[in-house]
Amino acid sequence: MTHRSLAELEPHLEHLEASPKDVGTLELLVCRPAKGTRRILDDGVLDTQVGLVGDSWSTRLHKAPRPDKQVTLMNARMTALLSSDPQRQALCGDQLYVDLDLSAENLPAGTRLEVGDAVVEVSAAPHTGCAIFVHHFGEDATRFVNGRAGRGLRLRGINARVVTGGAVRPGDKVTVHREPALW
Repeated sequence: MTHRSLAELEPHLEHLEASPKDVGTLELLVCRPAKGTRRILDDGVLDTQVGLVGDSWSTRLHKAPRPDKQVTLMNARMTALLSSDPQRQALCGDQLYVDLDLSAENLPAGTRLEVGDAVVEVSAAPHTGCAIFVHHFGEDATRFVNGRAGRGLRLRGINARVVTGGAVRPGDKVTVHREPALW
């Protein structure tokens, strides 16, 4: 399997930085029913107790699940650079792939995102590339998403918790709400 090099990824930084800041789109929805398996969904439900219904988040760890890591979101523009095939994109291991600026500047911890009928809250817990990400996309891709620019844009993604459960599906708007007190 051929992985993209830093030289192939770096010229796309401007395109990644141009992700929408206020209203984006849910491009891909992925469930992880068991370790190492991925299922692309046409629709799903986010739940305040289990995260994405059918996902193994709440049962896959040997320790108590952390609510601040119920669901992960990744920039869909970044995954499109890694592969044009949604099945390969799903190997990133996240559940919600969004066309939205996920940077800490745009989405500090506590920011709420309305996704379809659900609301999630951005967590302070970092989300970085792991050995599985390296295996699927290579060391250069991992260096890119975890490098200075990649960390600033949070290209490897963000963690979130479900605040209000509801139905979600690809094509749904992802709306940023920066004042959670209004909820």
